[in-house]
Amino acid sequence: MKTVSLRRRVTLTTAVVSGLVLILVAISVHTLFGLVVTRSENTLLTDRVQLAKQLSQDGISPTELVARVDNRSARARLVLADGQSFGSLSRLHAEDDVGKTRSLKLTGPGEIDNARLTLEIDTPLLSRVQKRLGFLLIMATASAIAVIAAGLWFGVPRTLAPLDDMTRLAREITRGRLGRRLNPSSTDTELGRTAAAFDEMLDALEGALRDTTAAEARARASEARIRTFVGDAAHELRTPIAGIRALAEAVVQQPADADPEDRQRMHLLLVREAHRAGRLVDDLLDLARIDAGLELRRRSVDLRELAATQLDRMRMLHSDIDFRLEGLPVTTEVDPERITQILANLLTNACQAVHTDPPALVAHADTAENLYPAMEFRTAAVAVHIRTTTDSAEIAVTDTGSGVPPEDRERIFDRLVRLDTSRDHRTDGSGLGLPIARGLARAHGGDLTCTDPSDAVGARFVLRLPLIIDPVE
Repeated sequence: MKTVSLRRRVTLTTAVVSGLVLILVAISVHTLFGLVVTRSENTLLTDRVQLAKQLSQDGISPTELVARVDNRSARARLVLADGQSFGSLSRLHAEDDVGKTRSLKLTGPGEIDNARLTLEIDTPLLSRVQKRLGFLLIMATASAIAVIAAGLWFGVPRTLAPLDDMTRLAREITRGRLGRRLNPSSTDTELGRTAAAFDEMLDALEGALRDTTAAEARARASEARIRTFVGDAAHELRTPIAGIRALAEAVVQQPADADPEDRQRMHLLLVREAHRAGRLVDDLLDLARIDAGLELRRRSVDLRELAATQLDRMRMLHSDIDFRLEGLPVTTEVDPERITQILANLLTNACQAVHTDPPALVAHADTAENLYPAMEFRTAAVAVHIRTTTDSAEIAVTDTGSGVPPEDRERIFDRLVRLDTSRDHRTDGSGLGLPIARGLARAHGGDLTCTDPSDAVGARFVLRLPLIIDPVE
């Protein structure tokens, strides 16, 4: 991009254009003046010829005729038939036809009969006038060009002041002073459109800067979370691995005559710790798959049937808990294995909660009986309710445990988070179940949330999934 001074460029361009126009005007005026002079000369000669003819017909004397025809603008020479001449025009000029002349033969009574009259325009006078006009046109044109150039040189900076404003604003933004704008009063002009485009560019740049800053902050926060997660995961893995190593060393160091029961117990502990470590590794792999973009194997599934299967499994594992399933069958397209994983996690957490803190149910015995009127009331209860909304299917899992405090209902979905309540007092919990469950729900286009329980009893988790309604046949 050439960086020639706009002030010099505008001044030079305008001065050149104006000079050319003025020169053309001067040439045109000079030419038109010449045409007018020529026409005037012809007219004057014609008038003098007509006057001379008229005077000769009237029988006027040669002296009077020459006096009437010969004046400052036209000179005359009258030669009579006997050779006598009159007038201010010399014979040489008359014979050489110098200047613009016209000759004619006069007829009439008296001395003028057969006389020859020669008329000539005073060309030196007209030439001086035309030269004076040309000189004046040249001086006027040069003066006009000089005045225009000077006016432009001092006036262009004021005209280009908006560009200086843009330059100052750009430099202020470069120094970090954001937020200022040109705010043009009108966007219908060239400078107005340029200023508006400049402001739009600044808005886009500042928006991009804010987005970049926010992205950097998110990246730093994500990096911090990843580091924390890696540290917490290593800490979680260290416990079972340390137990496995200690138990393995104890088994190796046992004497040959050790008690078989002690040996069997140590073997069981070793298997349990290995199982715990393996489960934590599986959870970490699930999270990694979710972060990388989980591939789902969707098919049409009845959510009530999935929930009923999981409740039957829970009844075999927790015979002391009352389980209840409510709602009509709801069919949607999901990955049944992943939805089963979510339900298993929620039901396991609910059973653990009601087992760990039965006084919470006792304190609300009346409310619990009202919540579960169709169940044989015991010390613990878990209910699954299935319903549909306008565009989603909901599976709500509620229990009669101690519940989750409102301030922790979002934090429990963070990775490796354990609350100080009885809900997280399990010795085999890794703090990854709920994050995995929410990740699986969102991979389906839904969500998993912890909401207010009915009548402030226990905890309530709601799984929302996109609803697919079968067409009516």
